Amino acid sequence: MLDFKGVVSYIYFSRVSIIIFIMISLISLSGYSQREENRPNHDNWPYYFGLSISYNSSTLHPSKHPTFLQNDSVLSVEPGSSGGIALGLVGTLQLSPRFSLRVNPQLIIGGAKYFTYSLKYPSFDEKATEYKTLPSTIVSFPFQVKFNSDRIGNFRTYLMAGVKYDMDLASTSQARNAENLVKLNRNDFGIEAGVGFNFFFRFVTFSPELKISNGLSNIHSRDPYLKYSNVLDKLQSRMVVFSIILED
Repeated sequence: MLDFKGVVSYIYFSRVSIIIFIMISLISLSGYSQREENRPNHDNWPYYFGLSISYNSSTLHPSKHPTFLQNDSVLSVEPGSSGGIALGLVGTLQLSPRFSLRVNPQLIIGGAKYFTYSLKYPSFDEKATEYKTLPSTIVSFPFQVKFNSDRIGNFRTYLMAGVKYDMDLASTSQARNAENLVKLNRNDFGIEAGVGFNFFFRFVTFSPELKISNGLSNIHSRDPYLKYSNVLDKLQSRMVVFSIILED
């Protein structure tokens, strides 16, 4: 079964992020695109650096194991979504006025995942509905290619796409006595794509950005002897991220 509350929350956050993103961009564009151009030679810089702060809504996309229907303990498993924040560094290498390479290592705090289990035969210390939270503290290493539009005054839009490697510092894949855990692997690889706007101020470039990130790896460390784990096959990460980036 799907967690409709989690899906609705995930979609709601995505829509709200897009609306806020567009509003910030339009307001800033009307105020700054027509002013005297700030740092007109910025695109001639070979490289520059910055900081990023982000809010994300993350969830896990599950695939049931083929033996799920034969299971007589767990009736259903529903994934949920939650939010987290991320702080990161940004380094950009200019390839041309149109293209640039960007690296954005981040520490993602919070954003714990959870599952809701409906049990047919709960034990004495369990309820018919059990919630299992999977804590998460991730170090993420995204590598991206940016495609820049023409600059209009102090405004420019861009598209970005890339790959990422995530390392979950709270991984439970090696945990022992983990009857109540769904074990997650430490490493994850994925792809991401998004859109952003550059606003050039006198001393800094302000960039709101919205991106979607999908994990390609199966991060589930399945244990056939654990009832909360053996009903699941693959787990893949999904994330919608709204970021504010400040660059020199």
